[in-house]
Amino acid sequence: MARAFIFVLDSFGIGGASDAEAYGDAGADTFGHIAEACAAGKADQEGLRSGPLAVPNMAALGLGRAARTATGLSFPGAPAAPATFHGAAQEVSSGKDTPSGHWEIAALPVRFDWGYFPDTIPAFPTSLTEAMIREGKVPGILANRHAPGTGVIEDFGEEHIRTGMPICYTSVDSVLQIAAHEEHFGLERLYEFCKVVRRLVDPLKIGRVIARPFVGETRATFKRTPNRRDFAVPPPEPTLLDRLTARGSRVLAVGKIGDIFAHRGISDVRKAPNNMAMFDKALTAMDDAGDGDLVFANFVDFDTEFGHRRDVTGYAAALEAFDKRVPEALAKLKPGDLLILTADHGNDPTWRGTDHTRERIPVFGVAQGLKGGDIGLRLTFADIGETVAEHLGLPAGHYGTSFLPRLGANA
Repeated sequence: MARAFIFVLDSFGIGGASDAEAYGDAGADTFGHIAEACAAGKADQEGLRSGPLAVPNMAALGLGRAARTATGLSFPGAPAAPATFHGAAQEVSSGKDTPSGHWEIAALPVRFDWGYFPDTIPAFPTSLTEAMIREGKVPGILANRHAPGTGVIEDFGEEHIRTGMPICYTSVDSVLQIAAHEEHFGLERLYEFCKVVRRLVDPLKIGRVIARPFVGETRATFKRTPNRRDFAVPPPEPTLLDRLTARGSRVLAVGKIGDIFAHRGISDVRKAPNNMAMFDKALTAMDDAGDGDLVFANFVDFDTEFGHRRDVTGYAAALEAFDKRVPEALAKLKPGDLLILTADHGNDPTWRGTDHTRERIPVFGVAQGLKGGDIGLRLTFADIGETVAEHLGLPAGHYGTSFLPRLGANA
């Protein structure tokens, strides 16, 4: 049996990107800086976590060695377990956002430049704003600026309830986010409004329009719900997912994977409200996967709950909670299975601002039946997709190179 599993720890970069300076991120290192803060006692919180970062299961799979490949810095780690592999990958796509990272992981680098909105007030062109109001049938929009997601709801939520105007905001990423109350505005109405906006921003090459529903009645009680939905630009060429489904294999998408790929090349979607619930969904998907199938899972809390909020302690605790569950995934592996743990970009919680950071990503895991070993620094995330393609018996694609031959066969 040959099955493949890609688990994306959303935003868990490991520093060292050669082009980080061009993005204002020279020196950013999500994993390294979290580990340093924990070692220095700066990420302790009673009842949550304390002491050095404890991720022994990922360390045994090669996380520390992957980080050393990315930055040259030494991280403590257990001796390599049998059949494990480790390395790092540099992104070639333009940008440091979710679609670019995931598409490149799926063997399709982004060769064009995304569109962005300026960090001004207002951020959106007048023509776009007028079209959103007219075609979306809303009385106006609120915010119209760069803003963090939770803060903008606190600032404009009460006015939104009072006026019926959706809260529209952006960031340094190629995104237009729309927050609206699930009851006062309506969840389905929010989705329909996002579809209208998606069409309007297509000529601007905006990567995603994101619905951000929330509940609560006052600034102190507003809370985002799990009903987020991303309306993404579809990939311009076939991805690994398209290639698999075209030949009859299944792609089981856990978390926001389906949204990221505009639901193209997706056989089954499984969502959940948080990392631990998504891990449950991923385990069930592993049980359901058959020969030739791929389970592609995204664990978004690292990014949305802790990276963007610059919460070092929360990020460290989330990594430790995830690590404790890794043995459950390993127990699901069968002879011939391939499990890859990786990321899509960085989001260093010690860094300035609240946005993603340009970093290399870890690439480590288990290749059942192979020797494993050091896969080195991969020059594109697409090597991940091409490795999965070779493992599952697909012809080689146009981008990336499989590292499967470097893992060798057991004698």
